[in-house]
Amino acid sequence: MANDAVPTVDPGLLDDLEARGLIHDTTDLDRLRSRLLEGPITVYVGFDPTAASLHVGNLIGLLTLRRFQDAGHKVISLAGGATGMVGDPSGRSSERNLLDDDGLAANLAGIVPQLRQFLRFEDDAAAAGVLPAKLLDNRAWTVGQPMLQFLRDIGKHVTVNQMLAKDSVKSRLDSTDGLTYTEFSYMLLQAMDFAWLYANEGCELQMGGSDQWGNIVTGCDLIRKIHGGSGFALTWPLLTKADGEKYGKTAGGETIWLSAEMMSPYRFYQAWIQVEDDELRKLLAQLTLLSITEIDEVMTEHDEAPHLRVGQRRLAHELTTIVHGPEATAAAVGASAAVFGAPVADLDAAALAVLADELPGGALDRDELMSTDGLITALVTVGAAKSRSEAGRLLDQNGISVNDEKAASDRVIGESDVLPGDFLILRRGRKQAFVLRTQGK
Repeated sequence: MANDAVPTVDPGLLDDLEARGLIHDTTDLDRLRSRLLEGPITVYVGFDPTAASLHVGNLIGLLTLRRFQDAGHKVISLAGGATGMVGDPSGRSSERNLLDDDGLAANLAGIVPQLRQFLRFEDDAAAAGVLPAKLLDNRAWTVGQPMLQFLRDIGKHVTVNQMLAKDSVKSRLDSTDGLTYTEFSYMLLQAMDFAWLYANEGCELQMGGSDQWGNIVTGCDLIRKIHGGSGFALTWPLLTKADGEKYGKTAGGETIWLSAEMMSPYRFYQAWIQVEDDELRKLLAQLTLLSITEIDEVMTEHDEAPHLRVGQRRLAHELTTIVHGPEATAAAVGASAAVFGAPVADLDAAALAVLADELPGGALDRDELMSTDGLITALVTVGAAKSRSEAGRLLDQNGISVNDEKAASDRVIGESDVLPGDFLILRRGRKQAFVLRTQGK
């Protein structure tokens, strides 16, 4: 698409968001619908760098921006380099630990590539026929803001009564921890962001989770009072489980990070394989780019045979591909299948490497492995047996498998046993699997 070309907007965008359950509150839905039909609108979502990676709770924001971009609108992904130093009290029962400059820089270095990953910028946008996305950092217009000027230009337009009426403030005031002035000021900073983006980027719409409603509408008020303009607010429901708990952790309590360094693609994939049936349609609708028609088809197939977990597998596949890419997804799928009994002979080196990172194991010199008692040494090396005598007993009892084949007590490992990537899969019984990496030739 030429740089000066304007894409045709998709008139069904809001209907699609409603069908996905992604509209919780708006300032004026009918007026917003009319505005979207007039032509492209500029919209932003903010992401504070409170950790070195975004997590699954941020996915709705990232994907909703993508939906707006695909529908012909201009999107801004805002890194909260300034607001992240203060900490949003919304949804918090206590104050966040304040970030210093080094911590902020490290977190920004982690999340900025993730913010870029989900949207199309410049050349990618032109090839896709959409308007290019922008990535901005609110530190650019906040860090040099003198306090007295901030109080005169921003603070005078927002009454304390307004701020105290917001749910995010009231809930903290009623708590035993109270609310610090630093956190209290967060609402003004976010409102200033919206007003700045309105004036400098023509941004008319801010979106966020339902806990951001008070902050966003304060920004709308500020735009009206400072610029005499009109901004729109749209929030989606927080991503929660059936019991009301926020999605963001696995059943084992592990945070579902979007970074492969903080949560491997295999563990990420497994987190979605475990979701309950009654959560599937919502998660497919809100966390994937599948159309509603495709989602209905997946759910029909799933409901016909829930024990096959068709829905969970599709959800895990789509999400892992969105976050980590198709190659990582294929490796995670293969590794998961092997753990649960699929033939290891069908695995490629990438899937086996995933297993080596996720399962207990060890490394052994090739010559030693292929010696007369190499299998016994291997069992001790990977932790399948505590001692050589225990390894021998397990072999005598037919309790050991090598690459899915039961191993006799006199089993000798040969070159034909070595899998792609120089791996061996050893099993103790049905449920315990171990990965041995061979070394040397």
